[in-house]
Amino acid sequence: MTSILIANRGEVALRIIRTATARGIKTIAVYSEDEHDAPHVAAADHARPLRETGPAAYLDVAAIRDAALASGASTVHPGYGFLSESAELAEACAEAGLTFVGPDAHTLRTLGDKSATRELATGCGVPVLAATAGPTSKTDARQFAQSLPAGAVIVKATAGGGGRGMRIVEDLTELDRAIDRCRSEAERSFGLSDVYVEAYLPRARHIEVQVVGDGVSTPMHLFDRDCTAQRRHQKVVEIAPAQNLPDSTRKELHSAALTLASSVGLRGLATFEFLVESDHLDRWYFIEANPRLQVEHGITEAITGLDLVGLQLDVAQGRTLEDVQLSPATLGEPNGVAIEARVTGSPRPDGSDVLTDVRFPSGSSIRVDSHAHVGMRVGTGYDPLLAKVIVHRDDGHFDSAAAELIHALSDLTLDDMDTDVTTSAWLLGSHEFRSGTVTTRTIDDHLATLSIPDAPAEPVTQLDLRAPSPGTVVATAVVPGQVVQDGDALITLEAMKMETDVSATTAGRVADVWIAVGDTVTAGQLLVTLRLDVSQDDASTEPIGVNVTAERTDLAEIEARQRRTLDESRPAAIERRHERGKRTARENVDHLVDEESFHEHGSLVVAAQRRRRSLDELESETPADGLVAGFGRVAGRPVAVLAYDYTVLAGTQGLQSHKKAERMFELAGRRGTPVVLFAEGGGGRPGDTDDMSRATRMDLGTFVALGRLNGSVPTVGIASGRCFAGNAALLGSCDVVVATRDSSIGLGGPAMIEGGGLGVFAADDIGPVSVQEANGVIDIVVADESEAVDVARRYLGYFAGPKIEWTAADQRILRHIVPERRNRPFDIRTLIDTIADEGSVLELRRGFAAGLITALVRIEGHPIGLVANDGSRAGGTIGSAEADKMTRFLQLCEAYGLAVLSLCDTAGFLVGPDAERTASVRHVSRLFVTAPALTVPFCTVIVRKAFGLGGQAMAGGSFRVPDTIVAWPSAELGAMGPEGAVSLGYRRELAAIEDAEERERIYQQHLEDYVAQGKAVNAASVFEIDDVIDPASTRSRIVDVLAAPRPDRPTQVRRRIDAW
Repeated sequence: MTSILIANRGEVALRIIRTATARGIKTIAVYSEDEHDAPHVAAADHARPLRETGPAAYLDVAAIRDAALASGASTVHPGYGFLSESAELAEACAEAGLTFVGPDAHTLRTLGDKSATRELATGCGVPVLAATAGPTSKTDARQFAQSLPAGAVIVKATAGGGGRGMRIVEDLTELDRAIDRCRSEAERSFGLSDVYVEAYLPRARHIEVQVVGDGVSTPMHLFDRDCTAQRRHQKVVEIAPAQNLPDSTRKELHSAALTLASSVGLRGLATFEFLVESDHLDRWYFIEANPRLQVEHGITEAITGLDLVGLQLDVAQGRTLEDVQLSPATLGEPNGVAIEARVTGSPRPDGSDVLTDVRFPSGSSIRVDSHAHVGMRVGTGYDPLLAKVIVHRDDGHFDSAAAELIHALSDLTLDDMDTDVTTSAWLLGSHEFRSGTVTTRTIDDHLATLSIPDAPAEPVTQLDLRAPSPGTVVATAVVPGQVVQDGDALITLEAMKMETDVSATTAGRVADVWIAVGDTVTAGQLLVTLRLDVSQDDASTEPIGVNVTAERTDLAEIEARQRRTLDESRPAAIERRHERGKRTARENVDHLVDEESFHEHGSLVVAAQRRRRSLDELESETPADGLVAGFGRVAGRPVAVLAYDYTVLAGTQGLQSHKKAERMFELAGRRGTPVVLFAEGGGGRPGDTDDMSRATRMDLGTFVALGRLNGSVPTVGIASGRCFAGNAALLGSCDVVVATRDSSIGLGGPAMIEGGGLGVFAADDIGPVSVQEANGVIDIVVADESEAVDVARRYLGYFAGPKIEWTAADQRILRHIVPERRNRPFDIRTLIDTIADEGSVLELRRGFAAGLITALVRIEGHPIGLVANDGSRAGGTIGSAEADKMTRFLQLCEAYGLAVLSLCDTAGFLVGPDAERTASVRHVSRLFVTAPALTVPFCTVIVRKAFGLGGQAMAGGSFRVPDTIVAWPSAELGAMGPEGAVSLGYRRELAAIEDAEERERIYQQHLEDYVAQGKAVNAASVFEIDDVIDPASTRSRIVDVLAAPRPDRPTQVRRRIDAW
């Protein structure tokens, strides 16, 4: 493990960075757009921005995965909260070849879904409370609640934790609203809105067992924690180990936790949580599991002496509990007692939210984990946790630890922010806490007794409803003049990731609404004023709400305008397109991107011809100015797509489409997304007359913007039909060009050529595929646009990381592909298809420089760039064209981090007068400049011949350049080919022999000696190569190189791919 990306923020990110740094692991932080100066960003070695603001940024699986890949991280640690229990992130990491610190996706799906975990527990014989099964509708929830003797239930989100997405319902009339609030909270916090309903246990203790597993041996527990002290389901104070718990109950909880952990083959940390009846401590029920690091892990570290984050990293690297010398015997008994108080905060009553004075308690028995600092804004929509204060006493004296924690909290200074320190101090000093009789309702019941309002002194005619706490307005359900009933929810606030309804406390008519959605409000701020002069008849109206099916005029106008840009609004143009056997630009985009993933940019622009044509005509005839552009996803990965629309002014490049293309290329660079360009079109458009501020428009930035992406993100150009002038220049700037067989590609079309006095030519005669494939302009020729899109999707897949599932041919076939007779030809492509995963070979520039093959392949799922000599063509010699082809391919692999496999079978460089007329001295030398500078893994396998400088070039310039260089038994090596070496080396001796038969005999004798000397086994005996191997073991040799840890590649180096 060389580098780790922390997919989190705040205190937990700092905690992970601390352990990783101590182990010499490079740390990479991620941050939302509003947290560029956060402490975890400064503490990490490197940082990568995310594309959104607020918590949503840290819930974007694709963005996290892409950040890890872009940063060169080998590992992703999700921390707690956000995506820490996301099976999707675990799968994305696995598919991208990244190590995920945590259980595998299957375990996360099982333990991360509370409903599924309950089924698991039932199957294991572990008791659970009565509950609904799986995601639950409101109807099913009501039926379940009505079936219970007490009727009280608790609504819970199926995913996540931390008390979010939970509501106690004791009055069934409030059940529907509770379900709505839980779904909304869960969606915001965990990205999943499913809920279920469970019987509510009013007097209970919350005990959890910490478990660690390595996926191989039997999991073990790291004792337990008491997390009973809660406020609105949020843990406030935690104790390790739990106090005043019968030994028999403790053992049963430990055993149940280990049973559940074993049933899923736990690999990593997980906490198994139970409710214990306060009045019957021998009765307990499993409620949920959290397969991740817990917020309160610090108190377990205190009583065990373990680094739980370090233990996570060990297990993620494949180390077993035995490897790290952890067992029940080495763990022993808990060391004393530890108590943790969480400190959460919100802005001051006056609304100010910036910390200006931060001081933490200190002492040998005190630990503080915090990201709070001077200048930090409080209450910005993230988790409100500011600090965790832990006291640990080796002597196990519980009352003394509680008293010491009270003192530590009194030494904590966070200005005068609104925190829960006072509540925690009250709890720690209470009789209930010291005697072990606290329940999950103790704090809420205590606070309720402190907030009973006095009766009004005199009748009032209006009522002001104020914010109960700071927060952000996320919904308003009323407007002035509206009649409301007692209990109607008027305003919804979000604070501390929890939603709170501000409801009418009596019937009335709304006089004023003082806030709007998106406003940030302070505690006590006026929200709504009600007039109380409402008759009983008025007050009996139906509960208020929003008619979500009602139409808005402004939205309808936009939707109508956008429909005009779609294919169905232009039936005649689309019919003509289909008659030519072609698809529309939008049909190509729909085929390329994942379903419903495309978000278009600039759909409403029209051609800049308002001086010549009416706006209605432009909207009808020039939708999107002939360029459909936006962002979508291909196999789940973001991609920028630009498709010139040939049905709009022959796909020409107009003023607005140039602006659009330039912006799309710039955004692709910012986001680090690949680009796919459908380039069909006639080039620049002279008929746009609206912009009189430009004389020539040669200052446009489209081509520059695409050029700046070179070597930064993969780019694919697709040509079909006519592709001339500016369209062709964009096509040629892409890394890879895919063209249909009917394509004509040229820097000038018929009109430009004729206008330049160069003759009259049909479009089909200008740059046809027969020319452009042979000269190397086209990388891949396909039958039609459908196949072109399939190839583009396939090409992008090589940059998405390893595949989990793959198949390969019987590798013993490789032993028989190269003939034993050295002068017999063989099919190199059969060899490539055999050595690569089945169906994984994508050859580039097949029609150009046929003596050398370049292809993208996979070996055991790993994407690799492959180069190979075709010995059946001029002995696999490397001429100028072959050198150019290989050099550019090596640049592509280096730019995007693909390992290189070189299959060598070459008689050397092509020589002679004709070769020198191609400037071969310069062209072939490009290989000696490019290959030694590669930072990606490089493997060379000599399958038959490796002669002269050409043989060295196939090894990166020298046999010491590759990470491994091996030969097959059929291989021959030498500074020259045997025939040439003998003819030159023994010229005089052979010339002196007059008898022709004798001269031939001597020649053959020297030839046999030279061939024998150049056998691979001789070269291996003096360590010129690493080994001579069984061809059937070639794949395993390559995978060994790919699996070996490597230094992180420099991320700031500008890598470039030649256009040629």
